[in-house]
Amino acid sequence: MKQILWFRRDLRASDNAILANGKDEVLPIFIFDTNILATLPANDKRVSFIYKSILNLKKELQNIGLDLVIFFGVPKDIFIQLQNDFDEVLCSCDFDSYAISRDKEIEQIIPMRRFYDSYLVHPDETLKLDGTPYKVFTPFYKNLQIIWESVHIKEYSPNQNLKLVNYDYATYPTLEQLGFTQTLQPHFLKKSPLELIENLKEKLEDYKEDRDFFYKDGTSNLSVFLRFGIISPKQIFNLIRNFDGADFFIRELFWREFYNTILYHFPKSEFENFNQKNILWENDEKKFQAWCDGKTGVPIIDASMQHLNSTGTMPNRLRMVVASFLCKNLLCDWRLGERYFALKLLDYDTSSNVGSWQWGASTGADSVPYFRVFNPYLQSAKFDKEAIFIKSVLKEFQNTPPKELHKENKNAIVNTKISSKQAIALFKNCSD
Repeated sequence: MKQILWFRRDLRASDNAILANGKDEVLPIFIFDTNILATLPANDKRVSFIYKSILNLKKELQNIGLDLVIFFGVPKDIFIQLQNDFDEVLCSCDFDSYAISRDKEIEQIIPMRRFYDSYLVHPDETLKLDGTPYKVFTPFYKNLQIIWESVHIKEYSPNQNLKLVNYDYATYPTLEQLGFTQTLQPHFLKKSPLELIENLKEKLEDYKEDRDFFYKDGTSNLSVFLRFGIISPKQIFNLIRNFDGADFFIRELFWREFYNTILYHFPKSEFENFNQKNILWENDEKKFQAWCDGKTGVPIIDASMQHLNSTGTMPNRLRMVVASFLCKNLLCDWRLGERYFALKLLDYDTSSNVGSWQWGASTGADSVPYFRVFNPYLQSAKFDKEAIFIKSVLKEFQNTPPKELHKENKNAIVNTKISSKQAIALFKNCSD
């Protein structure tokens, strides 16, 4: 038996399903997929981070007697080259539209076995008693009580008897050969996931409140590591479960599970309104570009977007605020914002981001009611009272009194009060 162990969203040697289920002779591989890379700018921060993480994975595998072949090309072409020498491919599951179509193509070339270790539970294990999927988060969460009340979830252990197939493991492309340049990474990406978890333990008791304050370091900073599987959700769960304040953080992990379940059972929701409402978006190109550039005239919106553009990060509260502003004040389709986030977010994950955008646009599963519109000025006054975050990004406001930054701005591209009323009327009258 010869197997290809295809690392994808599981870039770690610990708690790894394909290392646990591999047998006999194996060829561990990672593919820098040209179909994906061709859509990204040369300075994309994620590619630098992934490249570094792949080299770290290679070292981890070498420490347990294995290694990693790093390919650069179209997956189909690579597996055509390998098919005659291997019996099957082991890999982790992925449910976005590109991954599904790619895997269908690959399994026509060589048999595939998929394992589920990017999430805590498989979507087929989260159904209601009538066999249908949950569309509302709270009953979904309560249904998994046996998991979120657990003290420890069993992790995978690697098969110690794996033998490495003879191959050229020494040669691999440089970042420049991939067509990308080294980029400056946010400070937290220079730490290991375990270091961040130690930091998180100290934040847990205040996590629920502090994560909403834009100027505080109140978030876990683990989302990028979780997205690429440098640490697994089981490992995070097990490491923080017994600490005071962990329940709310674990609840957030289950929102991630919920949105993945929605995408799995309702794949069309990646591109279509989940609630099938026909909303007549205005999609004004100039307003959308002003939102992207952080040039709307609304301080908290502009600070958030400029911060995203420069760092690839944005706290959850700000994601909700800028999404509400785009969809309900500027009346731009949520798909425009979702695609822009796909280009910019370091932790971009299709299911979570589609789910979150549809939540903010009142088109998704268990989404915010259409008549709820975030007032960006009230949000900044509440969560950035002294304008610490706003001023850290928008240097031109250094000497502006904070109160002035939380007031309706006559120079903004839209009046939030008027546009909110217009949006509510539009959503109220839209058809299925």
